[in-house]
Amino acid sequence: MDGEPTSEPDAAEEQPAGWSRRDVLRRAGIAGAFAVGGGVLGHELIPHRHAPAVAEDRGPEHHGYGAAEPPSAVVGSSAGTQHGLYGHATAPPTSLTQADLDAVTFPPPPDGRRGVTRDYDLSVTARQLAVGDGVIVDAWTYDGSVPGPILRATEGDRLRIRMANHTSHAHNVHLHGRHDPAMDGWEPIPPGGEFTYDVIAEPFGLHPYHCHTAPIAEHIGRGLYGAMIVDPPGGRPPALEVVLVLGGWDLDGDGRNELVAFNGVAGAYHRFPIRVPVGELVRVYLVNLLEHDPIASFHLHAQTFDVFRSGTALEPDEHTDIVALTQGERAIVEFTLPEAGRYMFHPHQSSLADRGAMGWFAAV
Repeated sequence: MDGEPTSEPDAAEEQPAGWSRRDVLRRAGIAGAFAVGGGVLGHELIPHRHAPAVAEDRGPEHHGYGAAEPPSAVVGSSAGTQHGLYGHATAPPTSLTQADLDAVTFPPPPDGRRGVTRDYDLSVTARQLAVGDGVIVDAWTYDGSVPGPILRATEGDRLRIRMANHTSHAHNVHLHGRHDPAMDGWEPIPPGGEFTYDVIAEPFGLHPYHCHTAPIAEHIGRGLYGAMIVDPPGGRPPALEVVLVLGGWDLDGDGRNELVAFNGVAGAYHRFPIRVPVGELVRVYLVNLLEHDPIASFHLHAQTFDVFRSGTALEPDEHTDIVALTQGERAIVEFTLPEAGRYMFHPHQSSLADRGAMGWFAAV
């Protein structure tokens, strides 16, 4: 049914006895940039909570940026692995529960209906996030996480995106794509203010969203960005889907990213590869929202892929093993991994990979 989804407020949970910094970063690798309470990593963990992507009854809530896990002792073992059409869950490593994995399962595509209303909450809060090994930043977040929640709809759907500003700085939400200019999101929403963006989702494709309040580089660089998927009428072929949003963290304000990360945490997918089934189609929604570095590429080792530039066509633009993206550009890439093993991915700019933007797909 249509209507605004409910979202429980952030709630603190006590740190389990014996948790180490590595354990906390294990959770960070699973769920993206991870919130910490009290300014000290390891005192109080604040789980992310997200409004469902669609107003209909969808079951458990979802983060949506791809599950990750420690690789199997023998890569290729499928023990404990389950995977569905648009997400996968696995036997959890130590210190994780099935609920943790459920929280990061990729959301299913819309149900095929067109012209329905879908409600989202991108309210802005200031939070401390663990974004690397021992690194905590003061971030601005949409709905508590970096990147913000995935927005997903079918072309022609109506999106109502509420943004309440709970910080002491002005912010907004700028959507890429096509919409009424009155809803373009360049006007600042002051501290304590609120606005609901009301747009029709079009055209189909992959579109970023981000804060457009000056200085824009600071607002994006501190975490106010995310991905919006607009599915074509009739959808795309079945695939296991992952979203990878490239961003950076300027830790000392010098205009250079000391850390570069897919989905908020530097090195997360190096430590915890993304597990995919051997021989099944994998679809990666790839977005570059990296400030301070003018270009980044995505290179997949040992395999090639189809490239759908901006996702606005149903036929691929090229077949290759590397795609270059300037700031704000995006692409959908599709591939299958025919043999069990670990397949590296990273920008071909080695300075970006060296700062944390390197990971693996583990085909099992």
